[in-house]
Amino acid sequence: MSRNTLYLLLGALIVVVIGFAIYAYQQESQPDGVQIELNEQGLSVEGN
Repeated sequence: MSRNTLYLLLGALIVVVIGFAIYAYQQESQPDGVQIELNEQGLSVEGN
């Protein structure tokens, strides 16, 4: 395996790990329970 291929695989792995960390953080930061939002488009009720 050439050194460039190894760097490419390592870079892709880092991108995947960072993407998963961002996704996990967003999932954890969402509030639990029912979310009620009132805006110009009307009333929105979303349950978790």
